[in-house]
Amino acid sequence: MSRIDPIVAAHPPVADAQPAPAQQAATKVKARNVSVFYGSKQALFDVSLDMPEQSVTALIGPSGCGKSTFLRSINRMNDTIDGCRVEGEIEIDGQDVNDRSVDPVLLRARVGMVFQKPNPFPKSIFDNVAYGARIHGLTTSKRELEEVVQTSLERAGLWDEVKDRLHAPGIGLSGGQQQRLVIARAIAVSPEVILMDEPCSALDPIATAKVEELIDELKANYCIVIVTHSMAQAARVSKQTAFFHMGKLVEAGDTEAIFTNPRDTRTQDYITGRFG
Repeated sequence: MSRIDPIVAAHPPVADAQPAPAQQAATKVKARNVSVFYGSKQALFDVSLDMPEQSVTALIGPSGCGKSTFLRSINRMNDTIDGCRVEGEIEIDGQDVNDRSVDPVLLRARVGMVFQKPNPFPKSIFDNVAYGARIHGLTTSKRELEEVVQTSLERAGLWDEVKDRLHAPGIGLSGGQQQRLVIARAIAVSPEVILMDEPCSALDPIATAKVEELIDELKANYCIVIVTHSMAQAARVSKQTAFFHMGKLVEAGDTEAIFTNPRDTRTQDYITGRFG
C-alpha cells in the first residue's frame, strides 16, 4: 500500500519548488554541524537544524538514516553508548548541551524523552509520575507531590481514566495508557523540550489518535521533536519536517511545503513511497 498522504496526492511535488518560508517561532533547540560516530563508523554528517519553541518538528526518513541518533544527541542519550562521539554544537536557549559544565542528569530533566515502546517503571501509577519530582527535589510536601501527579496526568489526558486506581501497577494499563503515563512522567519535572522516538509505532489506531491529540495540546507549552515513520502522522502533528537520508539532513522546512513542494528529488521519492 502506498504511503502517499492525501495532502501529497492532492498537491503533487513539482521540480521547481521554492524554498520553504522561514520559521516564525523563536528557536528553542539549535543544532550546527552535528556529526555522530560509533567507533570508526560515522552515523550522522554535519546536521544543522533549528527547532522552534511551542511547536512540533517531525524527523522523517528510512530506517537507519540517523533520525534517532540525532534525537538522542539532544539530551546526550548517546553518552550511554560505548565508543560514541558527537561533534558540532547543540544548543538549548543558547547553551551547548555538550559543554563540560552541563550535568547530563539535569539536562534530561529539561529534555524529556518518550521511547518507541512504553516503558513504565514497575511501580504504581502514582509513583511512576512522582518519580522525577522526588529525585530532583521539586516538591516539599506530600500535598505538592500529589498536585504534581494530578496535574501531569491531567495534561497527559489520563487523569479521568486512572484517578480511582493511582496505586495500581502502571504496567497494568493498556499500551496507549502506558504511553500517556510515560508522557505524564516526562512532563512532571517541567521539561522545556520533549523528544519522542516513534511513540505510536507500538499502538493501535485508537491509542495513536489519543497520543496525537495529546501532542497537539502539549505543543502550546513545549518544543516537541518527534521521530516517525508515518508520513500521515508527520503531516498531522508537525509544523516543521526534516527529512534525513543516509545520515544526512536532506532538507527541512514547513511541513506542508515539504509534503507538497519538496526541493530535493530524494524527499519527493521518499514521501511518495518510491523508496524507504
